[in-house]
Amino acid sequence: MTASTANANTGKLPRQIPYIIGNEACERFGFYGMRNILTPFLVSTLLMYIASQGEREHMAKDVFHTFVIGVYFFPLLGGWLSDRFFGKYNTIFWLSLVYVLGFVCLSLFVDNTTGFYTGMFLIALGSGGIKPLVSAFVGDQFDQSNKGKAKVVYDAFYWTINFGSFFASLLMPIFLSSLGPAIAFGIPGALMFLAVVIFWAGRHKYVHVPAAPPNPHSFLNVVRTALLARQAGQGRTGLVIAVLGAVLAVAALGLWLVGSLEFVPAFCLALVLVMAFGGVGAAMQLERARGAHPDEAVDGVRAVLRILIVFALVTPFWSLFDQKASTWVIQGGLMTKPSWFQAAQMQALNPALVMLIIPFNNLVLYPLLRRIGIEPTPLRRMGTGIAFSSVAWVVAGCLQLAIDGGDPVSIVWQVLPYALLTMGEVLVSATGLEFAYSQAPTSMKGTIMSFWMLSVTVGNLWVLLSNAAVRNDGVISSIAQTGLSETAFLMFFFAGFAMVAALAFALYARRYPMQDHYRA
Repeated sequence: MTASTANANTGKLPRQIPYIIGNEACERFGFYGMRNILTPFLVSTLLMYIASQGEREHMAKDVFHTFVIGVYFFPLLGGWLSDRFFGKYNTIFWLSLVYVLGFVCLSLFVDNTTGFYTGMFLIALGSGGIKPLVSAFVGDQFDQSNKGKAKVVYDAFYWTINFGSFFASLLMPIFLSSLGPAIAFGIPGALMFLAVVIFWAGRHKYVHVPAAPPNPHSFLNVVRTALLARQAGQGRTGLVIAVLGAVLAVAALGLWLVGSLEFVPAFCLALVLVMAFGGVGAAMQLERARGAHPDEAVDGVRAVLRILIVFALVTPFWSLFDQKASTWVIQGGLMTKPSWFQAAQMQALNPALVMLIIPFNNLVLYPLLRRIGIEPTPLRRMGTGIAFSSVAWVVAGCLQLAIDGGDPVSIVWQVLPYALLTMGEVLVSATGLEFAYSQAPTSMKGTIMSFWMLSVTVGNLWVLLSNAAVRNDGVISSIAQTGLSETAFLMFFFAGFAMVAALAFALYARRYPMQDHYRA
């Protein structure tokens, strides 16, 4: 062990860390508490007098997944404000106040859709805006003398998230049914306010890293140069493809103008088209950026573009995973259960199983696979995780068939799909960040984090588009001919969607050029 390594392991834990951990514990309980009762509240209360039961369920799913889209889109805004203008502390603090204001709206407007949706928007803005900053702010508190303690703190961070999620999933449905929605949404709001107070209390103890100046060799600047650069004797096919993506994006926004899609899915679809076609075009002409930008920046963009293909193949997983708080909660409401138990409480299984599966995989499963000659590489784990999610939805679909057939089905049966989906989450989500970090050069790691969160947005976009498609009379008629209910059909559709993605992921993984961009 070198002297520097010894110093890193023996340095003191920064005294400001407890403030950040306390903030995270309160914030996560508040967020998951609100998130886990959102769908049942929408179906049973806010939308009660707007539509029939079936339509309320469709509308509740749309609202929920639109909210999740916002939560994972606004990290782009939060990261930009922090990096360019205000720094991490100021951005976290002020967006956290926006976050609290959102909870106030939820509690005050439980019978007013405009006021309630305004609160959801503010929570998505606040929660999403601080999402990429808090963990990075933790890293800022360490230096070479105590960096060995950072892993302990990040483990505590992850444990705190699951701890908060577990108790929020258990308790908040009870508060909703026994205390009413105003108090049920007020409790996480009070915890979020406490989170802000705790964070503010440590303001004089934090290490504050100032905002950085604009980077002339950023990801977008390199891509722009590659697309616009001319080369003697060659056309600009890549630029043509990027422009085609922009045209298709305008057409997607046109679907909103004519009323075929709501604004959020239309906007997200436009964003996906710009990114997909722009990425392909930039990859075709990327070498033209050399000279105008250093080789490190150009190679970094190429690495990011390769990683984006992996992220694109992961988006179907997020389509399935986030529906556990919408589609599966609605299904649980139709299953037999004790009178004291709420369907939304089943979500407590997810964080509880995460805390069991991670040590099982690291201590038992992965060593066993290595002994029989199978190396559980990040790409193998992620592809297998997508397949696990597909199997989980096949099981959920079979349960739905029994429900549709009139058979009483105990909610205990949902333990199986929850367990399969959580195994998929551990293999995909926990591994995905490790994979992205190792593949991205230092200058592009922040960009990769933003794209990883956008993959969740895109996954929820597929849910909104699928829900919109089944409201077409022709599609409804076709589903009816299969003998399946719309819910069962969509469950099997998403299972097939994920399995196709898992197979495509496996094929791409076989030729993906693995890199190693950890610090020396």
